[in-house]
Amino acid sequence: MNSVKLSVPVTIKAKLTEKLRKRLVEEAVKVAEQMELELKQINIDMERELEKNPQHEPQIRSYFSGEMAPRQGRLDEARNRKETFEKLALGAEIIQGTAERLVELKVGDNLRDAANVEILVEDDKIIAIRS
Repeated sequence: MNSVKLSVPVTIKAKLTEKLRKRLVEEAVKVAEQMELELKQINIDMERELEKNPQHEPQIRSYFSGEMAPRQGRLDEARNRKETFEKLALGAEIIQGTAERLVELKVGDNLRDAANVEILVEDDKIIAIRS
């Protein structure tokens, strides 16, 4: 066998522009607002349950704390992302995700070169393919 085909990951990066920054900040704000609403609703639900069943207060608080914790984590994360995107310099490269590509490797090829490929986009247009 002289060659083999492999599926290798490709890193997709975006060059930070005002347009991208605005979109990323808006997305973070939407997530934060959604988590705030969910946390308020959980608090309302917890107060209702406490009024109905005051004798089970520790269990009720424990249950609702478990419901709030992941949402609070997402809220904090969204706020941090918003701050980070607002502070990042224009032109900074942000990892947007990964894709897969099929590569045919032959004896003597450099595996690292074949595997380390990234695509750079600016405002959704590919501006570079790097290896």
